[in-house]
Amino acid sequence: MTMFKKNNMEVYPVIVPTSNKLSSINFFLFKQANSLTLIDAGLNNDDCWNALQMILNDHNYSLTDITTILLTHNHIDHIGLVNRVLASHSIPVYAHPYAKLVLNRDPQYMKMRIEFFRKLYQEMGCGVFGEKQVADLRNPIILKKNKKIDCEIQEITHNHLLGFDIIEIPGHAPDQLAFYHKECKWLFAGDLLMEHIPSNAMVEPDFDGTRTKSLLQQKQSLEKCISLQAELIFSGHGSIIENTIDLIKERIKEIDERANKYINLIQLGMSTASELAQWLYKEKYEKKFFHTMSKIIGTLDYLELQGKISKEMKKGIWYYYCN
Repeated sequence: MTMFKKNNMEVYPVIVPTSNKLSSINFFLFKQANSLTLIDAGLNNDDCWNALQMILNDHNYSLTDITTILLTHNHIDHIGLVNRVLASHSIPVYAHPYAKLVLNRDPQYMKMRIEFFRKLYQEMGCGVFGEKQVADLRNPIILKKNKKIDCEIQEITHNHLLGFDIIEIPGHAPDQLAFYHKECKWLFAGDLLMEHIPSNAMVEPDFDGTRTKSLLQQKQSLEKCISLQAELIFSGHGSIIENTIDLIKERIKEIDERANKYINLIQLGMSTASELAQWLYKEKYEKKFFHTMSKIIGTLDYLELQGKISKEMKKGIWYYYCN
């Protein structure tokens, strides 16, 4: 496995191949001075667990040499091994303050989240099918209690931690952070950017219950990262990214190109989010409901904020029109 070394800093990527479009689950060991930081923690499965232990062993470390865990965001493919690592020894786990409610599966947040999606899908014209999705335990809408982190999350409240600049990059998740090592020009960016596919901007409730403007946030987060001039971006999936600036600009361009296609469809009379989703995604509307509706709603919000479309509520459902 490739190791990255610069200015006495070292990164040992843990790359676990997958059979789906994500290509791989990536997390990282970062060595500096007398610390060994685990950045993200993969899925809670034997493939990720064995891969982590193999990388540690290859570099003459063990689990108890890990001194800290940093989490880019709350999704299960980034937090999976936290509890297993903590079972070997007690170390601090750092995440965005917003992540704490999710990672610890706070009951009030969980209840609010379910009601948020029930109302959202009703207003987007999803009808009975939307109701079924909200009740489906396999759906990301419902965060399973057995996936919670069993420790006190240390909230990242400063702009610097463990030698990293802390950068908020919401869009894919409301609590997503990037960790930038300025000296090395290395950026650990979670799922903000992947080389082989665009990252999904997930529509979710913010932690006060308001809907995130996920696609706009995604674009702003990408723009923010251009100014860093990172030489390497360590992504949560796929390859380590070297052509950082060109790829970021390409992803920003794709956001506007996709949004313009929606305008054409609205002009043809597809005026609800559900209608757009079924037309654009066909069978994926049912199979990947949470993700497809996130794409549709996020893009509609983006166009509305730009003043390109407007909406009107009729009998509890939002209808969209071109300006």
